[in-house]
Amino acid sequence: MSKPVKIGIVGTSWWTDAMYMPALTKHPNADVRAIVGRNLDHTRDFAKQWRVPNVYASLDELLANESIDAVIIGSPNKHHYAMAMTAIEHGLHVLCEKPLAMNYEEAIRMTKAAETAGVKTMVPFTYRFMPTARYLKELIEQGYIGRPYHLNMRYYTGYARDGKYMWRFDLDESGSGVVGDLGTHWLYLADWFYGAIKAVSAILGYHLSRSPRTDGQPYQPADDSAVMMLEFENGASGVLHVSSVAYEETPFGQTHHMEFHGSGGTLYSFTDWDKTQSVSGARDGEGAIHDLPIPDHIWGTARRDIVHHTYKDIFRDHDLMTRGFVSAIADNTFVEPSFRDGARIQRYLEAALLSAQEGRRVEVNEIQPEE
Repeated sequence: MSKPVKIGIVGTSWWTDAMYMPALTKHPNADVRAIVGRNLDHTRDFAKQWRVPNVYASLDELLANESIDAVIIGSPNKHHYAMAMTAIEHGLHVLCEKPLAMNYEEAIRMTKAAETAGVKTMVPFTYRFMPTARYLKELIEQGYIGRPYHLNMRYYTGYARDGKYMWRFDLDESGSGVVGDLGTHWLYLADWFYGAIKAVSAILGYHLSRSPRTDGQPYQPADDSAVMMLEFENGASGVLHVSSVAYEETPFGQTHHMEFHGSGGTLYSFTDWDKTQSVSGARDGEGAIHDLPIPDHIWGTARRDIVHHTYKDIFRDHDLMTRGFVSAIADNTFVEPSFRDGARIQRYLEAALLSAQEGRRVEVNEIQPEE
């Protein structure tokens, strides 16, 4: 019989409110015991809203007072390494937001420590779990496009168009801008669809001047758009474009565009985050591109009318991502994406940052050897 999983959460952001707490509240084995936040008044209000019994100002304070099984880390990137390592040293399972760390050296240390300790880990590359991505993965693995030739994936959103200060665009807090925030999602999917990436060429955009920090301290602004050209180990190539300054007037403020070509055919996917989440394609010789309805076994019980309804149902009702992490702990089963996956994506990200900095193509193996 599955055992209850006692959980501590670091962070009270909108993401914790929208993603983690609804999923955990609906999981029969999840028992959220405490939450950590910098602003204790806000954290107490947050805890009251979600009926979390205990509130702390730091992870160390939580660990000194609570007996828990797992930690969810939803803090800014610069805190991931120290918090994850502390949790692992206490023998706890860890879900940590992406990008996993500030650099690959930190990410691989976290990975090795977790694997040595035998704890379960997760890095929530969210879009892997959406029906369109899972159906594309299934079709590609079944050979729909044959030998992959190239892919083109674009992620357009406008959350940074107002030019306000955000920690995501402060290199001291984040380590990278949109290339890390959104680009890691697309790097993960590109790797998931086509396999290991051999080399990266990247151009980073800095389109807006950002407001000062609230404390008046100077900071180094990060990129708000990025284009990455990928070379895969299997000979395929790819182009990824992510932007946080694109005007996309949809209810969720973003659009996703994906194109895949190979020796056997073509696949397309478009999600407008309103009413369209489609996959289409054609095999060589069968005529025009046509709709490929997503099968029932991928939809499960998720609603299909509005994309954001699907999104909520996938993560709150299905055993995917956060709920899958809890189930893996309760039942002692395998779960992914793991820290090992997160470290691999961090390595690609570091290659992209080096490419943009030095204006050249970077082989992934130039970033310290994978251990």
